[in-house]
Amino acid sequence: MNKEYIVPNEWAIIEEGFDKENVKSSESLFSIGNGAMGQRANFEESYSGPSFQGSYIAGVYYPDKTRVGWWKNGYPEYFAKVLNAPNWIGIGVSVNDEVLDLNTCKEVKGFRRELNMKEGWYKRSFTATLNNGITVAVSSLRFLSLDIDEVGAIKYSVSPLNADAEIVFTPFLDNGITNEDSNWDDKFWEVTGVISEANQAFIEAHTLKTKFKVCTFMQSEISYKGKTNINPVKDEVKELSAEQNFSQKVALGESVSLIKYGGYCVSRNHPGTELIKAAKSVLEKASSLGFDALLEMQIKAWQNIWEMSDIQIKGDVKAQQGIRFNIFHLNQTYLGTDSTLNIGPKGFTVEKYGGSTYWDTEAYCIPFYMATKDQVVARNLLQYRYNHLEKAIENAEKLGFENGAALYPMVTMNGEECHNEWEITFEEIHRNGAIAFAIYNYYRFTGDYTYIPEMGLEVLIGIARFWEQRATFSKDKGKFVILGVTGPNEYENNVNNNWYTNYLAKWCLNYTLEQLDKVKEGYKEDYDRIIGHTSLRKTETDAWKEPANNLYFPYSQDLGIYLQQDGFLDKELITVEDLDPKQRPINQKWSWDRILRSPYIKQADTLQGFYLFEDHFSLEDLEKHFDFYEPFTVHESSLSPCVHSIQAAKLGRMEQAYRFYLRTSRLDLDDYNKEVEEGLHITSMAGTWMSIVEGFGGMRMRDDKLSFTPRIPNQWDSYSFKVNFRSRIIKISISANESRFTYQGTSDMTIRVNGNRVLLKPSEETIVKH
Repeated sequence: MNKEYIVPNEWAIIEEGFDKENVKSSESLFSIGNGAMGQRANFEESYSGPSFQGSYIAGVYYPDKTRVGWWKNGYPEYFAKVLNAPNWIGIGVSVNDEVLDLNTCKEVKGFRRELNMKEGWYKRSFTATLNNGITVAVSSLRFLSLDIDEVGAIKYSVSPLNADAEIVFTPFLDNGITNEDSNWDDKFWEVTGVISEANQAFIEAHTLKTKFKVCTFMQSEISYKGKTNINPVKDEVKELSAEQNFSQKVALGESVSLIKYGGYCVSRNHPGTELIKAAKSVLEKASSLGFDALLEMQIKAWQNIWEMSDIQIKGDVKAQQGIRFNIFHLNQTYLGTDSTLNIGPKGFTVEKYGGSTYWDTEAYCIPFYMATKDQVVARNLLQYRYNHLEKAIENAEKLGFENGAALYPMVTMNGEECHNEWEITFEEIHRNGAIAFAIYNYYRFTGDYTYIPEMGLEVLIGIARFWEQRATFSKDKGKFVILGVTGPNEYENNVNNNWYTNYLAKWCLNYTLEQLDKVKEGYKEDYDRIIGHTSLRKTETDAWKEPANNLYFPYSQDLGIYLQQDGFLDKELITVEDLDPKQRPINQKWSWDRILRSPYIKQADTLQGFYLFEDHFSLEDLEKHFDFYEPFTVHESSLSPCVHSIQAAKLGRMEQAYRFYLRTSRLDLDDYNKEVEEGLHITSMAGTWMSIVEGFGGMRMRDDKLSFTPRIPNQWDSYSFKVNFRSRIIKISISANESRFTYQGTSDMTIRVNGNRVLLKPSEETIVKH
C-alpha cells in the first residue's frame, strides 16, 4: 500500500490510478464540508470493497452510554458523538443491467480524483470495463454549498465507449446507517416517514435520546443531448430508504448526466414539524439556480475565503500544498456563524473523537480564526464556553468541588463531560487553563475587552475557584501542590505537580484577580451584576492569593530546568534518537505500562507552557528546556510538531523548524501516523498555520502592537500571509533579504520588525531589509 500517493500540486489534492488499498485513506483526504455538514469522499455508485461510509451534520449528536468494566463516582455517563447521518449522495449505476462497481469491474483505467481547494469542489473520473464487456467513461463532480449550507450538488456523467448502452441511474437516500464506534451497537436513529414524489424524496427521522429531528432530502434529473428529464421511470419506498430510477438509452460516444441535489434540514434551524416544507424550499432554491450557477457561487465564496486566509509559498510545492490543505479543511469545518457549534479534532471526516470539543479549540484554533476572519468568529468560540459555564460547574460538583468552581470538560457536545477514560476525565485539568488563556489571547489580539465584563469574567471566576480548591498545601514542601494530574503529555498519567498545569493554575488565579479589579474600575454595572450572580466575596479572592503566590514547581538545580513533573529524572533517560526505530510508534508497539514508565513525551508539555508564556522566560531559558525535552519527544500527537516548529524557529534553528513544519502540514497527506483512514487531524491544522505565521513570520503582540521577527527556510524563495488585526488588514511578504508590508486601513499604524519601529501607511507597501 502506497501511503504517499498524493500528487504534489499547489491548489489541489490529486490521486492518480486506482488502488483498492488507498480507498479508505482517500475517503478521509478528499472529504468535503461547509460548516453545517460534511462527508467522507465515498463513491456515489456502489462499491463492494472496504469503505468507511460517513456523512455528518454539525451539532447533531447522540449520548452513547459509557462502556467500562467498572464505575467511579463522577464518571461520565455517556460519550457524546456526532452521528453517522443518513446518506444522500448515493447513485446506483447500471450499464445494460450490469452494476457499476469498481471493486468487481474487469478493468479500471485513468482513475483520477481531485479535491480542488481553490474552488471548493471534489471530482472523480475513470474508465471502467464491466464484466459484460461494456466500457464506460465516468466523471462525477460534487460540492457542499457555502451559500446555501443545507444543500450539496452532484453531477454524475456516464459515456459508453464501445457500444450503445442503456444507462440506469438510481439516486437514493439511505437511513440504514450505523456508527462504527458505537459502544453498545445501539440504534441511534428512528425513522418516522419516507416519501418519494415526482423527482424528490424525503426521509424524516430523529435521533434517539437527544431528539434532533432531521429531514434528509434529494431531487434528481437527467440530461441527454441537451434535453432534461425530471421523471423517474420507477421509484421505491422502503422502511429506511427511498430510491428512484432514471433510464436512458445512450449512443456510443454520447454522454448522459444525472444532477442530484441533496442535504439536510434540521430542527436546530427549523420547527421540527416543518422540515419537509423547509427541504422543499431549499430544493426549489437550488434547482432554480441550477448546478452551474451553484458551482459558480461556490467558486466565488471560496475566492472570498482565500483572499484573507491564503498563505503563499514560492519554491516548495509540497509545503504549499500542505498549508493550503490545512487552511481548506479548517474553513470547511467551521466558519464561525453559529456560537452553538465548535471544532472537533476530526471535523467531518470520521467518527473518531466523537466530533466533540476539546481544549484544542482554545489552544490552537482561536489564533487562526482571530487573524483570518472577523473577530466575531473568535468571539463566538469564546461564547460557546460561556454558554456552558453552568454545565462546567455541574461537572466540578460531580467531582466534589463546591461554591461555583467550574471544571470545563475534556470532551463535550453540550457542556457536560463525556470523555470515558478516567485518566483524562478526572486528571487532564489543564484544559481549564487553556480556556482562560484564550480569553486573554482574544483581548490582547483584538483589543475587544467587552467580552470579559459581558461573559468572560464569570468564566474566569469559576476557573479560579476550581484551581484554589484543587491545590493543597504541603507541609513538607511549605508550598501548595497539585496532585494526581495528567498534563498535555498523555504518556504520563496520575502524576504530581505537572509543571505546565501548575503554571497555568498560578497564572489563571492572578489573571482573574487582575480582571476583577479592571472590571470593577471600568464596568461598574457589569461588576455588580457578576458579584451578585457569583456571590464572590473578598475573603474568597484573598484565599486565591495563597496558592497563586506560593505554588510549587519541580525544578532541577543541576540541570537548571523545570521538571515536567515530580520524579521525571527518576526515569531511564534514553533519548528517542537511541530508541530502536522498530519500536516506533510506541503507542502501537508498547504496552501502556511500558509507556508510562518511559521518559517519552507524546507532545509538548513543559514546552507548551514556554509557548504560551514565552514572555515570562528568556531565550536562554527556552533553549535550555528545548534542548532537554525535545530529544525525549516522540511527536505521536498531531498537536506536537507545530509547537516545536515555532520554538525551533525562535531559536534560529530553521532546518529543524522546517522539518517540524513539513511534518505538521503534511501529517495527513503523507500519513505520518499511519492512521489517515481514521480521519483528518483538523484542530492541529490550525497549528500548521501558527507554524508559519508565529514561527517563521515571528508574529507576536508586544506592548499592544503587532511585532514580527521574519525568518525563512532555505527551501523557500518567499512566503506571504495576511492578518486581520483589529479590522486592519496587513499582508506580509517575506524573502531572504527583505520583508514587505502592505496595509489596508484608514490611518497610519506602527508595528515592530526585528525590534525596530516601522510606520505603515494606508495602501502603501513598506519594505524592511533584513
